[in-house]
Amino acid sequence: MKILVPIDFSKNSIQALELALGLNRNQKSTIILVHIVELVYDFASQAAIAIDSMYKDSKKLLDDLEKKYASENINFIKIIEEGTASISIARISKQNEASLIVIGTSGAGGIRKLVMGSTTINLLKEAETPVLVVPADADSTQMRKLTMAIQYSNHEKSLFSQIILIQRHWDLELDFLHISEEDNFKDELAGKGLQEFLKEHFEIDSTVITNLVSGSTIEGINSYFEKNNENIIVMCHEHKSLWKHFIESSHSLAMAYQSKLPILVMN
Repeated sequence: MKILVPIDFSKNSIQALELALGLNRNQKSTIILVHIVELVYDFASQAAIAIDSMYKDSKKLLDDLEKKYASENINFIKIIEEGTASISIARISKQNEASLIVIGTSGAGGIRKLVMGSTTINLLKEAETPVLVVPADADSTQMRKLTMAIQYSNHEKSLFSQIILIQRHWDLELDFLHISEEDNFKDELAGKGLQEFLKEHFEIDSTVITNLVSGSTIEGINSYFEKNNENIIVMCHEHKSLWKHFIESSHSLAMAYQSKLPILVMN
């Protein structure tokens, strides 16, 4: 698996790297460390000097990270480029055929910052690669499951191969969560159909599918993950209603998750 980790040398980006390494454990993986140099300058003569200095400093810091986290199972690729972070990261991910991008958010309000226009939210709009958003203080040793918020929609079918590849690579359990506003027999049947689909196509004999009745999507998500906090939350960018709630209800999500649960966004 190729995993791209944007590095700005902040504590949060290093934590994202550590979580990526922790989840991969003893699996053979390639970690692509990407540092984007973003400059604002007034004089062209100053630009060349500034860029040269930043490239040299960044290369040394990336080299230090490679030495610190060296492992016989990990192959590091280091890339330094100048540009806009979100656009450059999305392009580099595509060019290098990365399976996943792992990016950190900052502070206790990491998710709140994410939905207000940070590099992370811009990356989610630009990237074709799945993006794992890692809030500050997320601990890979506590992660036991991937739980996908599912709507039983046609576009979800194409995501299962990617999700199951990641789930098996990380050796995590895979559960599903469906939230509806009222008890619905159709959802129960859809859940049983999903179990049969997973068994037939991926040889998954058992998985937990929770159909949760809640007055709103956000209340349901909050309720579930408050009680199941060893999860990586999986959300699909094409879930228009879920994504709308995700974007518009940042305060609710920030309070519920306390910036501890990573969110895997499938693009």
